[in-house]
Amino acid sequence: MLRLPSILSLAVLALPACNDNSAQQANRPAIKVTSTEQQQLHQLDALNLAIGLKRAIYDAGYTCKRITDAGFVGTYKNLDMWMAHCVYENGTPRDWAIFAGPDGSAQVRDCRDMPGTGLPTCEIKQRPKGSFDEIRKS
Repeated sequence: MLRLPSILSLAVLALPACNDNSAQQANRPAIKVTSTEQQQLHQLDALNLAIGLKRAIYDAGYTCKRITDAGFVGTYKNLDMWMAHCVYENGTPRDWAIFAGPDGSAQVRDCRDMPGTGLPTCEIKQRPKGSFDEIRKS
């Protein structure tokens, strides 16, 4: 039969192990899941990026006459955020945020709706190879 002091010392020794779990989780590296589609967007030149982002905008039910600037904004959780600057036939500009997911999906939001949501601001940090000047002329 174990004596009471031995049982108490075992219980005291076990307590730090219970609290150690949160420290292990904090030290665990974050896992980022990406898709081939997300990776391919980073490889596109300006013309093809404009085509891809315009397609995402139209698939979401919005319109965009011409993209005159676009680029990578950053990563938000497991989504890659892109921004497209559209100009419509009447000359009205509109900026769109396109979130590319690891499942190949795309979510589109009007950049005017972003402030106050906790989402990143629509500010291009990395532009694609090539020039949007060619796109502007077409």
